[in-house]
Amino acid sequence: MIKTVIIGAGGRMGRFLVTSVIRDAETMLAGAIEIPGSPFLGQDAASVAGLPACGVAITSDLAAAVKGAGAIIDFSAAESAVANAKVAAAAGCAVVIGTTGLSDAAKAELAALAKGGARIVFAPNMSVGVNLLFHLCDKVTRLLGPDYDIEVVEMHHNQKKDSPSGTAERLGEILARAAGLDYKTETKHGREGLVGARSKREIGMHAVRGGDVVGDHTVIFATNGERIELTHKASSRETFAKGAVRAVKFLAAAKPGLYDMQDVLGLKG
Repeated sequence: MIKTVIIGAGGRMGRFLVTSVIRDAETMLAGAIEIPGSPFLGQDAASVAGLPACGVAITSDLAAAVKGAGAIIDFSAAESAVANAKVAAAAGCAVVIGTTGLSDAAKAELAALAKGGARIVFAPNMSVGVNLLFHLCDKVTRLLGPDYDIEVVEMHHNQKKDSPSGTAERLGEILARAAGLDYKTETKHGREGLVGARSKREIGMHAVRGGDVVGDHTVIFATNGERIELTHKASSRETFAKGAVRAVKFLAAAKPGLYDMQDVLGLKG
């Protein structure tokens, strides 16, 4: 059994993570973390998630929680992801991060931490289906070539803070690499005004927000006479939680390094 600590255990995603860890035959809940001042502190993590009590109280002391644990799962906040990873790695814990909105500097710190011996899976989306979409988009872009215009449309709930989503950004990076473009300089984030005809050397990126949408992502490949669309729609956060647990089990046998869900699912190589 892999002893697992959930960071952000009182949140919507955290509750799904707690449930998935408890229900999986190979993992067990060893700790549950919330920020200081959270109304969930002291409550049983399983009870907060709507399950029978498991005896693990939610605390704000990550350093104490990771002692003897095998892994942490962190979907909490971009600004604390690196600090949490450092605490876990120092205790010998594997690290699974599904938080979006990390800066380039934060990603570089995670890479450095992995080079120093940490085992980390960092992925903006841990859904098995979305990671298959990543894989397919790379293949389709290379097959279709430059005659096809590429646009990405994503929709999320009205409480999402970052835009575009981390998943859409990762899609953009994959598409740009496969098309021989630079994601940072050749992505057009929405269009307004008299912007002129669409250039062949660009990827369109569009973010939509509304209601309680968990996460929809569509990649459009359009040329004269036809259009191909690849779409993934998530209807429950459970799919992300299951992917995170799968990542925990992958890291249990992995060498130190920085991995993503493509590694976890064996889609590379």
